[in-house]
Amino acid sequence: MIDAQPYISLLIPLYNEVGSIPEMYAQCTAACTAIARPYEILFIDDGSSDGSAQALDALVQQDPRVRVVHFRRNFGKSSALAAGFERVRGQVVLTLDGDLQDDPAMIPDFLARIEAGADLVSGWKQKRNDPADKTIPSKVFNGVVSRLSGVKLHDFNCGFKAYRIDCVRELAVYGGFHRFLPVLAHSRGFRVEELVVNHRARKHGVSKYGFKRMFDGFMDLLTVLLLTRYRTRPLHFFGIPGAIIGAMGLLILAYLGFVKMFGGAIGDRPLLTLGVLLSIIAVQFLGIGLLAELLVGTSIRSAEIFSIRGESEATPEQIAAFQPGRVLTSAPPPAAVAQTSSPGLPSPGRMISPPAPTVATVRPNTFPPAAMPQPRNVTASNPTLPQARTTTAPSPIVPQHRAASSSNRGLQVDIDTDDDDGEPKTVSMEAERNPFHRPQR
Repeated sequence: MIDAQPYISLLIPLYNEVGSIPEMYAQCTAACTAIARPYEILFIDDGSSDGSAQALDALVQQDPRVRVVHFRRNFGKSSALAAGFERVRGQVVLTLDGDLQDDPAMIPDFLARIEAGADLVSGWKQKRNDPADKTIPSKVFNGVVSRLSGVKLHDFNCGFKAYRIDCVRELAVYGGFHRFLPVLAHSRGFRVEELVVNHRARKHGVSKYGFKRMFDGFMDLLTVLLLTRYRTRPLHFFGIPGAIIGAMGLLILAYLGFVKMFGGAIGDRPLLTLGVLLSIIAVQFLGIGLLAELLVGTSIRSAEIFSIRGESEATPEQIAAFQPGRVLTSAPPPAAVAQTSSPGLPSPGRMISPPAPTVATVRPNTFPPAAMPQPRNVTASNPTLPQARTTTAPSPIVPQHRAASSSNRGLQVDIDTDDDDGEPKTVSMEAERNPFHRPQR
């Protein structure tokens, strides 16, 4: 049974490689079968005219895991990779050249590096089986690219690479950018690593690249550096050389101005022409930089400014169960403090519960007859509070139980009785100030 969603996607662009197709398919199938992961093989026929198209269509009829895209003409490797990147469905994408020089037996090694945390793994043909007219220019090119881009790789041209699908979706490949995919990925913040590969000699066909690719490669390098470093600030790219050239022109013109002030002739001096020429060039550089800033400001997209690794947010279940005033700690809150919240407040508030009203208590007489306290008058200094008073009763007073009102809350009643000597009974009521009591007028 074929899985609808593959885990591995093999992307193989080729051009006139009819002799290598059957063996390439057999080796890729054997390597992916050993991994025991669902996979797909996507061939990009870059306008072949040697029968490669018919051979690829036969593979599609033989194996439904094989897919083929046919170009109308030869558009180049960058275009083939761009078409493949748009169509791959796996979580890990591996690119191989269709000339059998890349060994599919190393697919598990690339997959292990990706699963270990790398976003892009680039192959390094440490022992290269190619003639000197290809190896020497390649070493020079790789050294210059590594130095200028800051990406420490030994082989940018190797077609054997592995990518996470997130990395593939953010790479724009066109022109000759297939040589600089590690540089583009590094500029987006992806983790780039290198793996030594087994490079084999070519069995069928001839090489499609010549010395001309050196010149094309350096022109593409300038474009890549402009896009990766100055895509959002082109005035810095044009303004820095413009400022240097303009400063040189102004110094020359200033010198000639002093010479003219002291009577010297400058009209026939070539230095005057040079100073004017440098000043004009500086103005042109600055003008181009400003125009580029206008174009960037009106055409740039947010996806070109940053790259997002991931996002986190609450699930619908968490949102439904969320209570703004709920205490998240395991310990219960104090009894006198309760957490409250209000829809109109930026943060949960705190409310302190008022103390319970004081209940009148009856105490037995603990004083001896001789030490009985004498009645006295108490005058309250605050007329708004209930007044403390002392009364003398000829007979024992029994407290009556009735509902407390807001005017006598907080009163403490002390009743002293004497059963032996017949002395007057004393009732003392002392007012406690209740912070929640508001007297009635």
